[in-house]
Amino acid sequence: MSALKVKFAAEVLRAGGVIAYPTEAVWGLGCDPDNSAAVSRLLALKQRDPAKGLILVAADIAQFSPYLKGLPEQQLSRLSNAWPGPYTFIVPDNGYAPPLIKGHFSSVALRVSANKQVADLCRAFGGPIVSTSANLAGQPTPKWPWLVQQQLGQGFDFILPGCLGRSAKPSEIRDLITDKVIRSG
Repeated sequence: MSALKVKFAAEVLRAGGVIAYPTEAVWGLGCDPDNSAAVSRLLALKQRDPAKGLILVAADIAQFSPYLKGLPEQQLSRLSNAWPGPYTFIVPDNGYAPPLIKGHFSSVALRVSANKQVADLCRAFGGPIVSTSANLAGQPTPKWPWLVQQQLGQGFDFILPGCLGRSAKPSEIRDLITDKVIRSG
């Protein structure tokens, strides 16, 4: 994946666009989590219930600092020890997460990616981005960019070329407070 294409993808995100990009295990859809029009468009494109909320992905834990303010040191240490890696944590919302990102929850789902392509994209964008599978709700998750186009048509603005990571399954989702596994990885 070229640095120029990553830079272009970041510009598309900043302009309110929706992109498809390779993640650790499947092709994902992303947008600026602070742009409610972009998030609404992404949700409509996927036909996803906004009440479900969305995962945010970042290049490093520092990009999540506004979302993590107020967490006890023990929980911050737990996140630091797990990331980067295939672990999405459900973290209590401290009032920073936009409503469309939280859905009907009082928490937000966060992951620091170990995938170099995803990390490069987040660095070029300058912060976390939405990371959700690039499929229609309830349909199989795509492993190839042509499957993204087959399911979603031309409803997004750019496909960032690249390869999937080596994970066979999407990330584990775990509640940071209760340690309950929401989705096995």
